[in-house]
Amino acid sequence: MLSFIRIENYAVIEALELEFGRGLSVLTGETGAGKSILVDALGLALGDRADAGAVRHGSARAEVSAVFDCPSGHPAIEWLSERGLEDGDSCSLRRTVSAEGRSRAFVNNRPVSLQDLRALGGRLVDIHGQHAHQSLLASATQRKLLDAHAGLEGQAGATAAAFAAWRTAAADLQTQRESAADRSSRLELLRFELGEIDALDLADDEPARLRAERKRLANIDRLVHGLSTALEHLYENETVSAHTGLVRAHQALAAIVEHDPELDEPCGQLGAAEIEVNEVATTLLRYRDRLEADPQRLEHLNQRLNRIRTLARRHGVDETELAATAERLRREIGGLDASEQSLAALDERVERAADDYRELAEALSEERRRGALKLAEEVSAQLRELGLPHGEFRVAAGTRNGDATGMDRIEFEVQLNPGLPFGALNRVASGGELSRIGLALEVVATGASPIPTYVFDEVDAGIGGGVAEIVGRRLREIAVHRQVLCVTHLPQVASQGTEHYRVTKHTDGSTSLARVHRLRGEERVEELSRMLGGLEITATVRAHAEEMMERSSG
Repeated sequence: MLSFIRIENYAVIEALELEFGRGLSVLTGETGAGKSILVDALGLALGDRADAGAVRHGSARAEVSAVFDCPSGHPAIEWLSERGLEDGDSCSLRRTVSAEGRSRAFVNNRPVSLQDLRALGGRLVDIHGQHAHQSLLASATQRKLLDAHAGLEGQAGATAAAFAAWRTAAADLQTQRESAADRSSRLELLRFELGEIDALDLADDEPARLRAERKRLANIDRLVHGLSTALEHLYENETVSAHTGLVRAHQALAAIVEHDPELDEPCGQLGAAEIEVNEVATTLLRYRDRLEADPQRLEHLNQRLNRIRTLARRHGVDETELAATAERLRREIGGLDASEQSLAALDERVERAADDYRELAEALSEERRRGALKLAEEVSAQLRELGLPHGEFRVAAGTRNGDATGMDRIEFEVQLNPGLPFGALNRVASGGELSRIGLALEVVATGASPIPTYVFDEVDAGIGGGVAEIVGRRLREIAVHRQVLCVTHLPQVASQGTEHYRVTKHTDGSTSLARVHRLRGEERVEELSRMLGGLEITATVRAHAEEMMERSSG
């Protein structure tokens, strides 16, 4: 859900920060105060078209940031993870627009394309009104909503799986047909390449061991000289070596230790050091005795390493990956050797998969048609309750070539006035009507959409009285299952809000500023009274506002 929004230098907003919670949040204010500007600013953060004219006059740029809390498993989190943009269960969207019209987009403080911002925004918020962000207009959304309402998700999933199986079988057949022509030459090449690697008979960690041995043989003189110098200072010089000094120091302490027990520990430490030096010297002597120049061995090592390096480069892998390359070649050879299945058998497999898909898709189509009638009946009833007395809703289900979603072309259509034909939502409905259609669908198919936040703008356009109260109640009903933000000018709707924000605009004669204030207690009563009674707020109007508040909380 949307938890926080910050707007800077956008239209008549200089600086604004708002926190939102769950449930229904309503935004009210005088006409022209800037209520819908908040929705426009949110749309900008979600990827709507940027307009330099929206940058506040005199400012270098406008910026809108929106923070969302996403539960585990939400599609937005999955989308972020796939692109390496995840940041726990929080998601931050930011959009800047310069006065010259240049726009930049960020997700979790990392730059993204506008296309990605829109894709993510569509998983977080659905704006109902005259906004490009409304997912309800998308055919895929309409199909999913129909399936959810009719309880067809499982059937649709089985159809998608059958389609995938069909496509996989068809791809296997195509691969087999293409590979049959060059199978022989491919096998010959693979066996030659595998033979080269097998002939190398490369042991585990052999390159590293060979390099270590080569380094030792190539530096034999330096090693002998260094060892001799070290042993001279450590052990072999009987007069000034470290070992001689330790022996003499130990003997001197041992001769006097009986006179003071405090010397026991240092005397023992000298004895231990003498033993350690002796062991180090013995190890170095043995190492030096083993050192022997071997030009032939060195040449062999160079040739062996060159052969390993050449073969690794030929296969485009690291030397340590040659063994894995050999296994890959063996698997491919085995696959080609084992591909004795005839093209006729593969054809039969593809045909069976196609028949399985068609059977499931046709059954799904039949269920969708039944579900479409029920959905249309329920949504039409809701439209009439929501102030569209002549509203009729239907689901046009045409046919098309099958894909993972089935063989149906689903499109929601409405008829809002008698005598006019049915038409697609975006062609026959105004912004306010679209909002109410979206509300009706959400009421009928409660919780069908995974989008956690709904924004309704103009949902109460052209209505009033009892219809407005019904709209408010419906908004509150769906806010039980998701976060809902509603811009409204009707007190019947505003009274249903669990949170209430008032938008005001102030001017000094040369500039205008919009501000938003969160209302509590008496402040809400005052705002509802203003909405009910205009400039003159009487005791009767105030009592009416208090009654509306009590009714909505009851």
